[in-house]
Amino acid sequence: MGELLMTRRAFAKVMAVTAAAAGFTGAQSALADTEPAASSGEVKRIRSACRGCGKMECGVWVTVQDGRVVKTEGDESAFQSAGNHCAKGQASLQAAYHPDRLMYPLKRTNPKGQEPGWVRISWDEAYRSTVEAIHKNQEKYGNETCFFMGGTSRIWAMGPYGALKQCFGSPNGIQANEICKGPRFYATKLNDSNAYSWMEVVGRPRVYVQWGGASELSNYDDSCRTTVDVATRADKHILVDPRQTNLGKEADIWVNLRPGTDGAVANCWANVIIENELYDDLYVRKWMNAPMLVVEDESFEPTPSSSSAQTAKVRTRLLKESDLVEGGADTRFMVLNEITNELSWYDAGGDNPGWEGEDWVPATEGKEAHQPGLDLTGQTQGFVLDYVPFPDGLLPALHTPEGGFEVELKDGSSVHVRTVWERYIEFLEDYTPEKVSEISGVDVEVLKEAAITYATRVDPSTGYGNGGIQYMLALEHACNSTQNNRACDLLAGITGNMDTPGGMRGSTPGWPVYDLGMCVPDSGKTTEYTIEKILGKERFPMIGSDCNPSWADATSVYDAIESGEPYNVTCGIGQTGDFMNQSNSLFAAEQLQKLDFWCSIDLWHTPCVDMMADIAMPAAHWLELDCIRKSQGSSGAFGATVKAVEPPGEAKNDLEIVVGLYKAAGVPYFDEEYHGAAWLEGDEAVDACNNVALKSFRIPDWNDYKKEFQEKGWFDSKVEKPDDWGVYRRYQTGNGHINGGFPPNPNQHQGWNTTTHKQEIWSTVLESWLPGEGEEFPKFVEAPHGPVADPDLFTDDNSFLMTTGRRQGTYFHSEHRQLPWCRELWPVPRLEMNPVDAERLGLEQGDWVWIETDQHKIREVVDLYYGIAPGVVNAEHQWWYPELNQPDHGFKLSGVNCLIDRHAQDRIIGSSNLRAYGVKVYKATPENSPFGNPVPCGDDGTPIIHTCDDPRLKEWQPLYEGRE
Repeated sequence: MGELLMTRRAFAKVMAVTAAAAGFTGAQSALADTEPAASSGEVKRIRSACRGCGKMECGVWVTVQDGRVVKTEGDESAFQSAGNHCAKGQASLQAAYHPDRLMYPLKRTNPKGQEPGWVRISWDEAYRSTVEAIHKNQEKYGNETCFFMGGTSRIWAMGPYGALKQCFGSPNGIQANEICKGPRFYATKLNDSNAYSWMEVVGRPRVYVQWGGASELSNYDDSCRTTVDVATRADKHILVDPRQTNLGKEADIWVNLRPGTDGAVANCWANVIIENELYDDLYVRKWMNAPMLVVEDESFEPTPSSSSAQTAKVRTRLLKESDLVEGGADTRFMVLNEITNELSWYDAGGDNPGWEGEDWVPATEGKEAHQPGLDLTGQTQGFVLDYVPFPDGLLPALHTPEGGFEVELKDGSSVHVRTVWERYIEFLEDYTPEKVSEISGVDVEVLKEAAITYATRVDPSTGYGNGGIQYMLALEHACNSTQNNRACDLLAGITGNMDTPGGMRGSTPGWPVYDLGMCVPDSGKTTEYTIEKILGKERFPMIGSDCNPSWADATSVYDAIESGEPYNVTCGIGQTGDFMNQSNSLFAAEQLQKLDFWCSIDLWHTPCVDMMADIAMPAAHWLELDCIRKSQGSSGAFGATVKAVEPPGEAKNDLEIVVGLYKAAGVPYFDEEYHGAAWLEGDEAVDACNNVALKSFRIPDWNDYKKEFQEKGWFDSKVEKPDDWGVYRRYQTGNGHINGGFPPNPNQHQGWNTTTHKQEIWSTVLESWLPGEGEEFPKFVEAPHGPVADPDLFTDDNSFLMTTGRRQGTYFHSEHRQLPWCRELWPVPRLEMNPVDAERLGLEQGDWVWIETDQHKIREVVDLYYGIAPGVVNAEHQWWYPELNQPDHGFKLSGVNCLIDRHAQDRIIGSSNLRAYGVKVYKATPENSPFGNPVPCGDDGTPIIHTCDDPRLKEWQPLYEGRE
């Protein structure tokens, strides 16, 4: 049988790179096509889940011939990816067999900043050295002296997010989710429930809103072919983005906003929707805190409520029974009954929370969803619960007579009250289409048309809205991340698109999958840590609070290394960690090199490994490991990554590495009674972890689960978990996924997981933690270094507003720069610029340019593109050059986060200002470039790979022999 090797030409055909790549083509192919070779060896086809990018969980088939992976292709059973398998995924076999993989534990012998002088050591020594170094520093400085850094990971072994904190007793983890999904998760946790930022794209929304991302190329939930199918089949497709994405040219409406103004546009949509009475009246009255009464008088001191599931600190101006009468319940939030014109209440406490006169029971009546196109993917429709009306005689008012009224408090004083809804409408007066057009640059009529199109139901007979909003990374990166995401969440709420088909659903349920490294499976013997000492809390008090988020602010960690304040930070571990993803990369690298000890767990010799690490531990690639997999997003799909081949050398599954660190530290990862073994190793440890994850599933054994997965394909949560996922509007059932996660909360109640049990337009948490700062509603604040807040950056012809972080089909964040297929197709980082600007500056396609701020300057290649507004440029992010033989691998040459102000951060949770800031752009010439070469060069003058015919690409061809 012929060998099944994909050629470079075949790969290029599936790649479909944008036409702009023409500026970088070379004369010859760097990789010759490979002719099939004769073979009589065994051929196996293994069903698995690709991890070539973040957390999309595309279903794939892996073909193994003669013990070697020779091809990967899409799995038709995976409805979440629709049989798609993108360029990055298909290049995975080049990653698995790459000659530069980390294959053995290594120890540094030279000082940091120099060539590391790696020497091979045993795993025992690697574990022991790491644990001893951390414990030694902890004995001297305290447990919190160590921190952990986590990236996107390639399986669920994300130790820095939980397990490593538990092992070593430190609250400090630099987590990529501070600037990636975390702000979205946290914003929805404030409003309704954690991670309800996911939209059920596979549910086929009738109006598809793609906000701040290009998920046709890459994303963290449903993307690629799924996005294309949904967008092209939707009744309407709306793009909200400062640049026209690949799929954006097919959109019906393009809201081409100025970078960083997303929050203003979202509030404008709310203004238009309410003005045109397109909101879902019953949902707004019953499931949002819109009818609750706000005390207007400044003399009124906010009073506590004991109902909150989010934080014990809640003190709110929302009127409660306890404010009115002695002995009244502080969990009873007052409303005006429109029928009787008397006060009534919703009780968010007690044994059976509910409205006055309501004897609540979980809803059961409804009908099957009716979403066109699900039959094409083999999905079930799911069951949509009918709205349950208010008790007879009760209709909470959204509007009060004459805009408010007086009530008498228990102390005899009178105060003026209005509804949250009235206050929200007043807040939105600052976001009319006319005002937001001035802010965002979007035409008034486009703003109106987009909002009305989104909110006007295509098929009112369904009883639910057109779908949610796929709001993505752009909203998190301009220092208004929390409130931007709250604003989009409220749009889905007022239009009746929360937990509906194609709406906002939260994360796929299934089992306590985060036990696989994000937190330890209840051994009861882990090390306690003091959350009050988490770094960043002094600047952002909500970090580490009882309402989360749980990350240590990255900039605060680096500042502490430099200053020793509030305490000494001296050591740590990075697990697929990357210092280039947030804060200022130059400052981060400088501080990380000062640490007494650093361990990196990775696949590659990254800058973080070769610059900072004292110990390097080799991780296995997704083709080389077993791991349970569930869709991180709202697709409802779950399956597995299944080992196809053995890892090279002594590389290990990340799960096994975390368990090994626990063993070396003398901390049991598994509880013997609960899991059967305390000190498992190798595949046994991995199998035990997967069995823990399957404990609540109908197939509790990992090997049995894998067998059924191989035979039948991906599991559908609507079928496997009908009550948890097969039902929509679960806020009417007291479902545990909404109200407490896994396992289900024994104190289930109707509504959302908030103080008021309602989706909170008025945030009781932000009101309590940031009193007097006006953060109750999702206010918009300009990016700190944009044209409004920092106009001095925009004074000449070379001044531009920069956005960055866009998706493209070849790379994922900082990954894949050493994969020949990928690098050949996209050799260099590109700066998109409108041709009008390029002509003014004398620039042509393919010219290298300097991009400069007061922090640093980098070089990228001009890519002329009419799909971006004049005065705006779009840079690529997180570039480094594996081909440069120096410890930093040239991350300073094109790394866009070297340009940023590290202290420009979201005022609530600390996420970095990664886009929407001013830069200077000018041509790189021999005269103004090091070594007289506009092409970036290493310290010795060696140019980077910048053409597709560079012979160095051949040095990265797969290494099939000598992997043992």
